[in-house]
Amino acid sequence: LNDPPYLTSPLNLQSLTSGNMVCSQTALPSCNVFNTCTPLSVLFPGRVLCDMIPCGEEEVDEAIKSAHSAYLKWSKLSGMERARIMLEAARIIRERRDEIARAEVANNGKSITEAQVDIDVAWQCIEYYAGIAPTLSGQHIQLPGGSFAYTRREPLGVCVGIGAWNYPFQIAAWKSAPAMACGNAMVFKPSPMTPVTVVMLAEIYKEAGVPDGLFNVVQGGAETGGLLCHHPMVAKVSFTGSVPTGKKVMEMAAKGVKQVTLELGGKSPLIIFKDCELENAIKGALMANFLTQGEVCCNGTRVFVQREIMPQFLEEVVKRTKAIAVGDPMCEETRMGALIRKPHMEKVLGFIKQAKEQGAKVLCGGERFVPSDPKLKDGYFVSPCVLDNCRDDMTCVKEEIFGPVMSVLPFDTEDEVLQRANNTTFGLASGVFTRDIARAHRVAENLQAGTCYINNYNVGPVEVPFGGYKMSGFGRENGQVTTEYYSQLKTVVVEMGDVESLF
Repeated sequence: LNDPPYLTSPLNLQSLTSGNMVCSQTALPSCNVFNTCTPLSVLFPGRVLCDMIPCGEEEVDEAIKSAHSAYLKWSKLSGMERARIMLEAARIIRERRDEIARAEVANNGKSITEAQVDIDVAWQCIEYYAGIAPTLSGQHIQLPGGSFAYTRREPLGVCVGIGAWNYPFQIAAWKSAPAMACGNAMVFKPSPMTPVTVVMLAEIYKEAGVPDGLFNVVQGGAETGGLLCHHPMVAKVSFTGSVPTGKKVMEMAAKGVKQVTLELGGKSPLIIFKDCELENAIKGALMANFLTQGEVCCNGTRVFVQREIMPQFLEEVVKRTKAIAVGDPMCEETRMGALIRKPHMEKVLGFIKQAKEQGAKVLCGGERFVPSDPKLKDGYFVSPCVLDNCRDDMTCVKEEIFGPVMSVLPFDTEDEVLQRANNTTFGLASGVFTRDIARAHRVAENLQAGTCYINNYNVGPVEVPFGGYKMSGFGRENGQVTTEYYSQLKTVVVEMGDVESLF
């Protein structure tokens, strides 16, 4: 960057509003942030945060070739050697947690409290995979006559990570940590709406001691992403984002028979039975809908409540939703910040308008919110919304809104609610609240989703795999299994005797 301290010191965050900051390869010659010449504007409270330059064919090619050179060195290190460097990166992130969190707030508008958690999850993820790196191993198979075979788990090569704007720094860590632990290099493209903090991660990896070019950052939109997916030296693409874009990524990668991981959208069900601990169920429903202004792919936005407890549930949920502090995301007391940009805010408000036209009842919120602080008057704030009188065929119940909107639906029986919950093209997450342990596990077994939360929601330890069923994608982030998505298996057969030939 023209002046890297703009990205590494909380004292200089205000300087990001100058709009004259441009990515430059020469500023970070070894982490590498590549650029071309058409600016992309990033907005925060209606102002330009910075101008980024999207990469073209030349820059993408340079980034990938640089990553490949680094891969040749990194892949030859032992797991212990890789682990030591990754642990140092985790330590630096932990040490600079608040600084990075403040930049993340400016980057995408979420509350500082949530941003701090995101940064914690990021360093925990890198630390976790640093621990796994030395354990990667194959298998020995004894064959007749003293012969044997063994397997080797080997890296793929250059992996591409394409991130989403709701968890910019965290997603970059989720993708790069297992890739690097397995011996790969990564070229990462953040969303053009949130280009800032992934550059900080690149700086940190470099400072920790990764080889030059091992983690490269390219900026840009769909065209840049297409160049990455088509490049012949790329072995794998890991994408987080919408279903339509995920389909395009899969199609482009298929032309080169590249491995793909897709973490896409969701319209997840949260089922609350009458025998639940109601206080916990209410807190779970709030966590399932209003984190990051509702801009979370696994949110449980279809809240099915057993009819007998619907009145009590709605009364308390509405009361607590009205009490959510919306406003300046840099304030510790704020619990909901601003949506990512104006077009997205208008889209969310459009969903609410359509829900009312289709017969839903707005119990609270659902309007553009103007904070009392005049500096925030142009921010893209929406008051958290609870919709009642919803039906399964309503647009607000069927489609992903990606905003602070909870749709509540009554149900009567377990069989009925399971059929309704699974009647969706998505399958990312799900949840159930009940005191009946047999029912809890039975429902978890029958819900068609990659994750089921029992008596909680939206908890995501890095040790636990995360990913979807159906059109919510395939492959996994986090957990030990993810190393299988960033490595390939080679079988070696060793003959210890004479060759038996038919010829």
